[in-house]
Amino acid sequence: MPESYRLLVVDDDTAHRTMLRTLVGGWGYTIAEADDGDSAIEAVQAAPVDLVLMDIRMVRVSGIEALERIKSINPAIPIVLMTAYASVDMAVEALKKGAYDYLIKPLDFDKLRLTLTRSLEHIHLKRENQQLKDQLATGTLTAEMIGSSPAMVRLMETVAQVAVSEATVMITGESGTGKELVAAAIHTNSPRKAGPLVKVNCAAITETLLESELFGHEKGAFTGADRRKEGRFVQAHGGSLFLDEVGEMPIAMQVKLLRVLQERELTRVGGDQVIAVDVRLIVATNRDLARMVNDGTFREDLYYRLNVVELQTPPLRQRREDIPLLATHFLNRFAEKNHKTVDRFSPRAMDLLIRHDWPGNVRELMNTIERAVVLSRSDCLDEADFHVLAKDAPDVDAAPSGAVFPTDLPLEQIEREAIANTLSSAGGNKSEAARRLGITRKTLREKIKKYNILQ
Repeated sequence: MPESYRLLVVDDDTAHRTMLRTLVGGWGYTIAEADDGDSAIEAVQAAPVDLVLMDIRMVRVSGIEALERIKSINPAIPIVLMTAYASVDMAVEALKKGAYDYLIKPLDFDKLRLTLTRSLEHIHLKRENQQLKDQLATGTLTAEMIGSSPAMVRLMETVAQVAVSEATVMITGESGTGKELVAAAIHTNSPRKAGPLVKVNCAAITETLLESELFGHEKGAFTGADRRKEGRFVQAHGGSLFLDEVGEMPIAMQVKLLRVLQERELTRVGGDQVIAVDVRLIVATNRDLARMVNDGTFREDLYYRLNVVELQTPPLRQRREDIPLLATHFLNRFAEKNHKTVDRFSPRAMDLLIRHDWPGNVRELMNTIERAVVLSRSDCLDEADFHVLAKDAPDVDAAPSGAVFPTDLPLEQIEREAIANTLSSAGGNKSEAARRLGITRKTLREKIKKYNILQ
């Protein structure tokens, strides 16, 4: 029903915008307004929008430019453009850049109403699906390393450089950011790709068994050792060995690992035969190993042996523009796995996914999408399918957390206090403060200057 949809009407012609507000609002839609492309971009960042109805020719930022910016913020939002200056070239350009449709002024109201209805019924994330297909089709790096954000592009470029070398790599980053995928990408794109990639989670194996797991043991070496076992180093001979959560390795094992790395040879537990190993080591950790060295819980010499090249996996909150791609990838995967027909997100659902901070990173996003797909009752995931996230979402109309303002203050003073408080709570980080306030970083800078806010 139209009542559930929030439309943003963008036009620098006040009379035309007022007419559209009255007309479209009369059809049951909730209407928000913007008088130019830049304010439209800010409006989309500030609150969920289901559709944008926007003029092309505007004074400060054109509809075409605003279209591109809005699509980069939330690609699921359908955008319908309007113009009194029709041309085939302009129409083609608008559609190529992701516009849902293109209407000529003066508007045919029946056609406008039909266009709004259809665009809200048929949101298929075509652009994101195509990007995903193109990325997976290239076969570069690994199919699971998905993203086109600056942070991911830098990571992929570094992986490509590092992969062809023999250098030991340390992958750092928060839990759930895809460190294992980076390790797989390094191996897959290395000269050792024909050899095995052997993985060991150091935190999942008890201290007493970790030595046997890595180096192997002889029959009778300890109770239960009823046969000889080759360790993971020998299994990875000619390939790569990935040690995940290496920061959890006990000090005693760190000494033995360092010896193997230095001498490129080992002996099985309970044995005396020296075995040469040719292995490229890749390690990962979500802990601060440099601090652990200072605390005496991680050996300094091993730290420098492992940290030849360090790669940092960015948290998902620092690459929000990748969320539509990742969400669509997981949607397609879990819909096929669970024999579901769900194939798209509503704009509000995608908006919710983009705004969530994802403390569990990509792993949390993946699990959230799988749960939503399994429990879905239609072919479109909506806000209700992500009710857990909705509970945690900030109220876009509320003042910043902890800010209480007297009701008799002038509006500009309230705005100044809100900006100052948000900057303070964000530790002076302008990007984070702008995100919390729902404005662009440029607008934040202008307001800081306007109100002479000390930083």
